[in-house]
Amino acid sequence: MPPEGRTPMSLTLPTTHDDDPDSADLKQFGYHQQLHRRLGSYASFAAGFSFVSILTTVFQLFAFGYSFGGPAFFWTWPMVLAGQFLVALVFAELAARYPIAGCVYQWSKRLSRGVTGWFAGWMMLVGQVVSVAAAAIALQVVLPSVWGGFEIVPSNATNAIILGSILIVITSFINAIGVRVMAIVNSIGVTAELIGVTLLVILLATHTKRGPSVVLHTLHHGGGYFGLFLASALMAAYVMYGFDSAGELSEETRSPRRTAPKAILRALAVSGIGGAALLITGLMAAPSLTNGDLATQGLPYVLTSTLGPNIGRALLIDVAVAICVCTLAVQTASTRLTFSMARDGALPGGRLLARVNRRTGAPMWPAIVTGVVAIALLGVNVGQSQIFAAITSVAVVIVYLAYLLVTVPALIRRLRGTFPEAPEGGFSLGKAGIAVNALAVGYGAAMAINIGWPRAAVYDPAGGNAYLQWFSVLFTALVLVVGVIAYLARTRETQPVA
Repeated sequence: MPPEGRTPMSLTLPTTHDDDPDSADLKQFGYHQQLHRRLGSYASFAAGFSFVSILTTVFQLFAFGYSFGGPAFFWTWPMVLAGQFLVALVFAELAARYPIAGCVYQWSKRLSRGVTGWFAGWMMLVGQVVSVAAAAIALQVVLPSVWGGFEIVPSNATNAIILGSILIVITSFINAIGVRVMAIVNSIGVTAELIGVTLLVILLATHTKRGPSVVLHTLHHGGGYFGLFLASALMAAYVMYGFDSAGELSEETRSPRRTAPKAILRALAVSGIGGAALLITGLMAAPSLTNGDLATQGLPYVLTSTLGPNIGRALLIDVAVAICVCTLAVQTASTRLTFSMARDGALPGGRLLARVNRRTGAPMWPAIVTGVVAIALLGVNVGQSQIFAAITSVAVVIVYLAYLLVTVPALIRRLRGTFPEAPEGGFSLGKAGIAVNALAVGYGAAMAINIGWPRAAVYDPAGGNAYLQWFSVLFTALVLVVGVIAYLARTRETQPVA
């Protein structure tokens, strides 16, 4: 892995000239411009927003949060938003200093020494590929409710795999043919999602059954609510990550030092505000808080029962669009991270994975490989839906740990006075940097523990499978062990030139 200031041996010839400002800027980090720069500010914002995809994840996970915390679980949303915004502020600084694809890996590598950066990239890659499968399988929650023809086979688990696999094949193809098509599809989808969120909030707000004070009710009696509240926070934690995707696409973004930091912060801010509005209007418009439907069916129940089947079905179509662009965005991020690590010789099979199509400027093989692995993960859902749910849930722990492998080295560099200076006009926290960074580390560590805590009610709700209760610990250990093997097996064809 080339340290800052050293040049890796190129696996492929550069496909564009290095004489424009952005390409020349990239060259100082030791990389030729190979990916095509096609993205403007909106497309950069759309990459982060569609990864978070509040229509996908809030619809998918509302019932989970409500089942633990009741209406008061709403307050976990602003809490997680505040914590993640601290992380996003640190990331925005780094995006201005290191506008390189594979951002989490590149940031950690350049802030630390040894294998820290490699493991940050490895854990982020695992989390992203699992998230591709988790996003794609969400189609099962929506499409059969839109039209019965989407119920291709009687088994829900098998049908979910079929729908998810078809979607991943499509997103893999789009990612393989170039960033221009991806950006067009993603931007249109994000626009549709933003319009859908706005309309949905307005419609729910005009059909309210109760006031905003609903968020003060727990619906739980006796002691022990604090533990339930912490468990319900996993819903927001599962939703609000991936906002750093604008940084993943830095080498395909025009003026990335200025564009990517703003895109990261805007993606999280808009997602946070829109998600909060969805949650509170959904709670206010729900026909009942106590009949059990909110805890089992979530927001789809609110839509169809409150707005009627026709309007509800139309809005569910928009949710399906959001799921599709979310899957596309997550896979796009994973392909850029794979490419970034592969060209450093940091992954097994790096020579193949680092190839860039000269005509399209796209890393085709990472798109194919991540798609195949994601579809293979979907196969776990057949007869093992509990294990699939556990994998997709615990993968978020891996992402939070990857984030910590960025924020912790950044904090150490600040305390030592060696944190990189901001480029002229670049985003900077200034004197607040140490305080914000320290709070980001504290939040990240606390949330990683909260998500990974072996709660039987979360990971083994049916009971009788102790390994599921401890799945977060076991899965994290497995990822680390496999990571060590992959690190030792990585190609050595692109060692830095001394």
